[in-house]
Amino acid sequence: MEDKEIISKIRRIDEILRTRKKYDTLSRYNNGEKVHLKQMIFHKCLKRNRWVFGGNRSGKTECGAVEAVWMARGIHPYRANKENVFGWVVSVSYEVQRDVAQAKILHYLPPEWIEDIVMQSGAKSSPTIGVIDTIVVRNVFGGLSKIGFKSAEAGREKFQGASLDFVWFDEEPPFDIYEECKMRVLDKKGDLFGTMTPLKGLTWVYDEIYLNKYENKEIYYIQMEWADNPFLDTEEVALLTSGMSEESLSSRRYGHFQGRGGLVYSEFDPEIHIIEPFDVPFEWQDTVCIDPGLKNPLSAHFYCVDYDGNIYVVGEHYQADKDIDYHAKNIIELADSLDWRRNNNGMLEAFIDSAATQKTLSASKSVVELFYERNILANPRVNKELFSGINQVKSYFATRPARIFIFCNCVNMIREIKSYRWGNNELPIKRDDHAMDELRYYIMSKPKKTMPYKKSLIEKNFIKIYNLTKKGGVI
Repeated sequence: MEDKEIISKIRRIDEILRTRKKYDTLSRYNNGEKVHLKQMIFHKCLKRNRWVFGGNRSGKTECGAVEAVWMARGIHPYRANKENVFGWVVSVSYEVQRDVAQAKILHYLPPEWIEDIVMQSGAKSSPTIGVIDTIVVRNVFGGLSKIGFKSAEAGREKFQGASLDFVWFDEEPPFDIYEECKMRVLDKKGDLFGTMTPLKGLTWVYDEIYLNKYENKEIYYIQMEWADNPFLDTEEVALLTSGMSEESLSSRRYGHFQGRGGLVYSEFDPEIHIIEPFDVPFEWQDTVCIDPGLKNPLSAHFYCVDYDGNIYVVGEHYQADKDIDYHAKNIIELADSLDWRRNNNGMLEAFIDSAATQKTLSASKSVVELFYERNILANPRVNKELFSGINQVKSYFATRPARIFIFCNCVNMIREIKSYRWGNNELPIKRDDHAMDELRYYIMSKPKKTMPYKKSLIEKNFIKIYNLTKKGGVI
């Protein structure tokens, strides 16, 4: 083979490699020196209804596009893959589809993976400037997958009939379209995932996803902000931040929901303050705190304090429309499941709202007396000062490293924290605040940190003697 022919082949190979490198952006996704950690947390989550609430340019849309391509191609690194996948990408309009979701999908799909493109408008030879209806993707298992594009402007009727493996909502869809898409993934046990900046206020997404008011175990969300995106220039972030209002920053940088007044506990970060349950040392146990209710929910939580003074909320009883017998029975059972300590008289100790000392016309005994008869010694001497209490709680949430942690199974306290808002009269809105009241009562009681247990000199000598005897040593 002549030198010219060898050189020509090398050049052709180099050109092929350069082309592959140019288009194979998926292989470089979070695979270099910089990694967007929250994007990877989203991808690794195995819940079937996942959402990213993020500011503009936080990296949220990349999550949706990569997730859709991984599923269609059959190469998702963290989920079970299959052939012949069918999914939808839902945008708020065809124009937004073309400029955002569609562009991102094409960015992560190398041309050799595309079997066909069906256009709604424009030429498939130039798909980036037209509106795509469907992309047919070669699946690694040998089949063909389809990524269909939908506009919310078309109305709910255009979302009927199909059986889908996934739906990606790029920005917030109308509720009726979301409901229809839930039906589309039902028979295949498919996935819903959304990426959005919450600019519309407290819509259905706030209630159904962020607060998870129905306690759906398959719902998950993560929040992203500019600082989470390692590919943004920090100087540009600082410059842009300095010229924005607090309200704009809250939604456009941090991805927070706005409306009905600001959050009371805006310092609360689910990624930091919500943790998985673990076996808490017996010495950490502090007390129970109760906000009583009959028609309204009775809220009771179990609080622990570690050796450094950090607070842990480790158990929850939260129920409305029940009597004292029911509440006392469930609180005692929860205490038993946590192996919770009792006092010298065998009673469970708790703080309770001072209003529980009052008797009503329909009852001859107060709530405190009724709990006492059921082996719960409820102390009504709590500090109910509102604003100083709120400031104390805010300081616990604001401190880094964190000083308060809530077990993820305390779902009602978590929901209340996320929905606790200021009203127009500069007071918190008096609704769904029962856990918030007793959390405030507890923190205002000045919880004392637990001291590590130290053996006495007698105990140390006894252990020494025991070990020597066991080993056959001489005392």
